[in-house]
Amino acid sequence: MLIKTILNKCYKFKSFVYGNIHFCEETESIHVEITPRLNSSIICSKCGNHAPGYDTILTPRYFKFIPIWNIPVEFIYNMRRVQCKLCGIVVEAIPWAEKNKSITIPLMLLLANWSKALSWQETARRFQSTWFQVKESIAYVVEWGLSRRNLNGITAIGIDEIAWKLGHIYLTLVYQLDSGCKRLLWISQNRTVKSLLGFFREIGKERCAKIKYVCSDMWKPYLKVIRRKVAHAIHILDRFHIIQKINMAIDEIRAGEHRQLNTKGIFTLKHTRWCILKRPENLTEKQQVKLKDLLRHNLQSVRAYLLKEDFQNFWNYTNPTWALKFFDGWMSRVMRSRLNPLKKVAKTLRKHRNLIINWFQAKGGVSTGVVEGFNNKIKVTTRKSYGFRTYKCMEMALYHQLGGLPEPQLTHKFF
Repeated sequence: MLIKTILNKCYKFKSFVYGNIHFCEETESIHVEITPRLNSSIICSKCGNHAPGYDTILTPRYFKFIPIWNIPVEFIYNMRRVQCKLCGIVVEAIPWAEKNKSITIPLMLLLANWSKALSWQETARRFQSTWFQVKESIAYVVEWGLSRRNLNGITAIGIDEIAWKLGHIYLTLVYQLDSGCKRLLWISQNRTVKSLLGFFREIGKERCAKIKYVCSDMWKPYLKVIRRKVAHAIHILDRFHIIQKINMAIDEIRAGEHRQLNTKGIFTLKHTRWCILKRPENLTEKQQVKLKDLLRHNLQSVRAYLLKEDFQNFWNYTNPTWALKFFDGWMSRVMRSRLNPLKKVAKTLRKHRNLIINWFQAKGGVSTGVVEGFNNKIKVTTRKSYGFRTYKCMEMALYHQLGGLPEPQLTHKFF
């Protein structure tokens, strides 16, 4: 089957025809010449209206197409200019490429699709392209998808922040947590009130009124915006962040006590960090033996560990009343423990007592673990691409990977 026949079957467009196709020895690529049909209408690239022709640019333009048998394919076309009533004399619009782009739309979709599995640099290398062309392809797909995504039916959202650069530089992220649709909805720089307000302004008052569940951590700017914009929703504090704060306090206690014992020549707490912080079912065989030996000693770290493990029983309750009674009892034990870092965390949790109890009211209605799952995917995305120097690249990559955006449909699927 001839290459021209394949192109006509897979990617045919109105008002243009494939002409001469030959193999170029110099560039070792296949050149496909494109010519306009006789008496076909010309479209203005600015306003999209039909316009009469003005002249033809003599220097041909080259557009990269999807490689065939790993051989580069280039479209060659002499662009025409039109005399538009609204825009004046401008270049015509062509269906196979965006304005000022040197790669075709099918190749852009192919590069964008493969960049989900490979790094941007590796995608460019495998398809004989450049990093910037991969970036342009992703930008095109993301812009197209964001303008056409459906934001209706959002009933559960998760709000979190991630550090993406050194120096405590954060991004605010909003996820949709509905059972039938889990995706990234919003990205914004910093973790301020203004960062989160942008999301609620984006979706509008009508969609805000339909939100039933909101999951977040204890960051004050987020709590303030949630109270203002979705006060009617059940606000849940993320279980992961609560346990994380307790673990940080225990690690501080262990580290301080380890330093004190070291000065006395006692090394009981050496190599015990993960024995104390990990859940018992996740411990290795060696760590289990180490923990069993550690629990024989009357240490502050041991008491802190036992209080942490006792708090895990809080999540097993089904009745909020009994859960609240256990919570208050646990708080009292912590405040009498003389473990200052843990007492500090307990005071913070007590301030958000009602939001923590909401976890039982929302049980089964929303899964808070999805937020941390998305955050792990974000870390994989940044590592795979060896980091992003600009916020724009980071935003594009995250929307592309996690946004669940619609993508342009072609007459034929090349991948």
